[in-house]
Amino acid sequence: MSHKEKIKPSHLGRDAYVYVRQSTASQVMSNRESTRRQYKLVNRAVDLGWSRQQVKVIDTDLARSGSVTADRSGFTGMIAEVALGHVGLILSIEVSRVARSNSDWYRLLALCSVTDTLIGDEDGLYHPGLFNDRLLLGLKGTMAEAELHVIRARCLGGMRNKAARGELRRALPVGFVWGDRDGEVRFDPDEALTNAIGSIFEKFAEVGSIRQVWLWFQSEGLLFPFKAHAFAEIKWILPTYTAIRGVLNNPAYAGAYAHGKTRQEQYVDESGRVRKKTRRLPESEWAVLIRNHHAGFIDWKTYRRNRARIASNTRPRPHQAGGAVREGRALLQGIAVCGRCGRRLRTFYHGKNSTPGYYCANSEVVNGRGVRCLRVGGVQIDRAVARTFLEAVKPAGMEAALRAEERIQSEHEASLTQWRLQVERTRYEAERAERRYRAVEPENRTVARTLENEWEERLGELEAAEVELAEREHRHPCRLTDEQRERIRRLGTDLESVWDAPTTTDRERKELLRTLLEEVKISMEPTEPKAHLTLRWRGGAVSEVEATLHPKRTAHQRTDEDTVDLVRRLAVHYSDAIIAGILNKQGRRTVRGDRFTASKVYSLRRYWKIPRCTAGNPSQEGVQYGDVFQKTSRSCM
Repeated sequence: MSHKEKIKPSHLGRDAYVYVRQSTASQVMSNRESTRRQYKLVNRAVDLGWSRQQVKVIDTDLARSGSVTADRSGFTGMIAEVALGHVGLILSIEVSRVARSNSDWYRLLALCSVTDTLIGDEDGLYHPGLFNDRLLLGLKGTMAEAELHVIRARCLGGMRNKAARGELRRALPVGFVWGDRDGEVRFDPDEALTNAIGSIFEKFAEVGSIRQVWLWFQSEGLLFPFKAHAFAEIKWILPTYTAIRGVLNNPAYAGAYAHGKTRQEQYVDESGRVRKKTRRLPESEWAVLIRNHHAGFIDWKTYRRNRARIASNTRPRPHQAGGAVREGRALLQGIAVCGRCGRRLRTFYHGKNSTPGYYCANSEVVNGRGVRCLRVGGVQIDRAVARTFLEAVKPAGMEAALRAEERIQSEHEASLTQWRLQVERTRYEAERAERRYRAVEPENRTVARTLENEWEERLGELEAAEVELAEREHRHPCRLTDEQRERIRRLGTDLESVWDAPTTTDRERKELLRTLLEEVKISMEPTEPKAHLTLRWRGGAVSEVEATLHPKRTAHQRTDEDTVDLVRRLAVHYSDAIIAGILNKQGRRTVRGDRFTASKVYSLRRYWKIPRCTAGNPSQEGVQYGDVFQKTSRSCM
């Protein structure tokens, strides 16, 4: 059957749709000839008998893949018009442009067969209701889907082979550039970039926490090189916590080549649409991992050690010790475990002085039906552990004391180096803006004004950077005198003084403990006023320590009878505030040694069931505080 015989007046009475699509944005920009050929199909529809007003071009799916229906508004809209019987002809440069998926393609054929809609391409005109045409269209759809699979398989196969050799060129993290040879990775020639990245690893080796590295960058005002994507320019900004974590977790900085660290997975969302998500794979499931592929900022052993340290800083699971060092006086926070059930002990604070303690949460499991293991104050336990720790590190005290000044100087020099490089980079930007301004023609004032403003902005940034650098150089830490050095050497042999010094923070004490201690197991018997401590050191050594605890009060302490009797006699005539003043004037104290207040007098009366004076009692009117004190003092003599 010829083309003219397939076209009926019923077809010409409806609209003709020209479907235009290309898969990617790069194809739209570079392959212009294909786009022109698709738009010329309008003339073919006119030649077949449709008027130009009846021809509608669907080009909203440009730069969209035809393998799925999602995000193809043009295709879904055309399907709706076909189902309503408004379309007489669908034209495309080839049927594979309409749909690359057989599920979408056969659904379209079924609708066109029911609504008597023709489908055409450069090869011919087809009626899906005719067996031969439907068979040919089905074969074309199958070949289109197979073609897409073959193309993808060839591309992915070539990429996998190159990646297995470490030669697949993908986007490199900041601080690296590709070399001339296949798979060659070099350090970025910009010294400011490499120093900024290197300072992250140096600081993390010192503080052991991503957050502390981030806070150091913030406190020093240091900028960090950031690149949004592979083709974006590097911008110097204040680093975020996520940026610092990304550098420490990236194996490329350890000299390793990694490929296939993520996997694309499909799922159906709440609206029924098929979505894709990226799932990060564990290191054991990476497709390619080539160690020592190129020179890195750290070696692979240091990278694994950093990853383990970051993992230990997260909130540990039950029965596991660890966690990041936090504020608080509890010295064993995160490393204390129960000697009975093995759970990680939790920390509590009580009293006005926030005295630390440890307790096991075993009683809270199974809806509160667990077994109560222990709840103990932590002052004596912390002292016993600290004493054992100081005895163990005493031989290394002298070396640590001698390196203290070197560490302070190195930290300051590292910060100054970053600022000097930042000033150099800012000066280069200012000079480049000046050259651009001087290269423009003076008559072109619209461009000259813009370049002049940019030059002034860069000069302002340069001036601010130079002022900040001068201030930081002026704040250089003072060199120690011989007397101060000798004092530091003496402190190296007396680590207890350094440990108990007010300038040593609780966080620093915990950091020192964790350099050698992995776990402290606490066991105790309810009838004995002592705790048995098992210290597990890094390397496998174990120490046993006994910590004597304060005995519990066996008898309930009460306020002395004289004070209670006095409150009983005064409560008939005076308010709680006046009674509190009388008791304090006489030097009386509560059972805990505190001064009396109106609330404490009220609590005392309530406990002993002493009634208060009634409002409007004449005995309170005109009473002088001194007179009351003298009368009560004489009555107590």
